[in-house]
Amino acid sequence: MTQTVRPGLLARLREDVLAVRARDPAARSAFEVLATYPGLHALILHRIANGLWRRQWRFTARLLAGLARGLTQIDIHPAATIGRRMFIDHGCGVVIGETAEIGDDVTLYQGVTLGGTSLSRGKRHPTLGDGVTVGAGAKVLGAIEIGAGARVGANSVVIRDVPAAATVVGIPGRVVPRGDTARADGIDLDHHLMPDPVGRALACLIQRIDDLEARLAAAGPAIPGLDHPHACTDCGDACDQARHAAAAHPAALHS
Repeated sequence: MTQTVRPGLLARLREDVLAVRARDPAARSAFEVLATYPGLHALILHRIANGLWRRQWRFTARLLAGLARGLTQIDIHPAATIGRRMFIDHGCGVVIGETAEIGDDVTLYQGVTLGGTSLSRGKRHPTLGDGVTVGAGAKVLGAIEIGAGARVGANSVVIRDVPAAATVVGIPGRVVPRGDTARADGIDLDHHLMPDPVGRALACLIQRIDDLEARLAAAGPAIPGLDHPHACTDCGDACDQARHAAAAHPAALHS
């Protein structure tokens, strides 16, 4: 993470507001951001609580963090280290643990957990480099490092280090090839464009079933019951839905 001179609280507040306006097209004014964005409210209260924590006002810091959690549904331990221009979008359900370290220009979506996997009192939460994006519902667990500019897909569970500028998806998280979508400012919000390994696997299975049915039809008399109109009664419209979903992953059929 970039090491910079620590700006004052008001300077950080200005940066945080501008970060929200730059990354959320729904933000119409600085006043609206200040008044209505729970992610910003949680961040402001955390910066105050963190200052109290570093000055050994630990109990007061925990009380303020509890107040922030009640007001915003975002749980940030006052000891967590958070860099500049962080953006917590929507925010409900975000949890950031005590020894977590977050770089500059990081974006977290709702339901993200930066959690620990140890009872040790030492470092047990993740470190996120500058410009990292963590998609909705993702869990990043343990004293691991997520490299600068990396993207974590929605609902992924990451338990190992992730290289800089990599994309990680799935449970457990694994690095997958990433297209050239980086922006000039280094901030990437396209977490909805993550690869979908489940969708690709489904597309392959649907194609395989279609191939097998075609071969059976060409082989001779139909197998009794195979083409019965009620053969898929228990499925309802699931088969049609699956084929429709598979159509979104044509590349998987030829991989």
